[in-house]
Amino acid sequence: MTPLTFGLTYDYLCPFARNANEHVVTALRAGAAWDVTFAPFSLAQAHLEDGEAPLWGRDDVLLRSGILALAVAEVVRAESPQRFLDLHLALFALRHDDGGDLRDPVQVAGALERLGLDAPRCIEAAADAITTLAASHRHLTEERHVWGVPTFLGARRAVFVRFLDRPNGDAELARRRIERVVALVDDEPMLHEFKQVDLPQ
Repeated sequence: MTPLTFGLTYDYLCPFARNANEHVVTALRAGAAWDVTFAPFSLAQAHLEDGEAPLWGRDDVLLRSGILALAVAEVVRAESPQRFLDLHLALFALRHDDGGDLRDPVQVAGALERLGLDAPRCIEAAADAITTLAASHRHLTEERHVWGVPTFLGARRAVFVRFLDRPNGDAELARRRIERVVALVDDEPMLHEFKQVDLPQ
């Protein structure tokens, strides 16, 4: 049986990205047979004014909003891929549960240390991950026309989707929701916009 295959963008700054990514991770940890590519996308880069130089070549790039966390996650993905999902959720929690500052190396190091990861190594290597982040962002914007997070990346199109709640450990809910979304992304190309006009009661 071919696994469900899709991608999902993220930036740890966005609460809606946290909700969607948490759904995916919850289902994966419960055994969902999916092949998922987690794709970093920088909101700080996306929100630059027209004509501004990209963040990637700037000396202070790691001090820009969200970039350090994205870079550290790429270091862990490359060096300890089996721990990526742990850190992925931890960095979302640092920002959205703890109100932490993703630009602060001490706070990001704390998230790494709580998982038993080599914080000094990851922080030191973060600058080397900027090339990877730049390539991911460039691919998403130029090839997939992504402009924000969370965006689901299907075989033929990319679709921005907001989940208003977290799965709260309900793996069946998470699996069902994600599979519905991916089916709409891949199987309903003429359904271009589907947006609720008011908030759920």
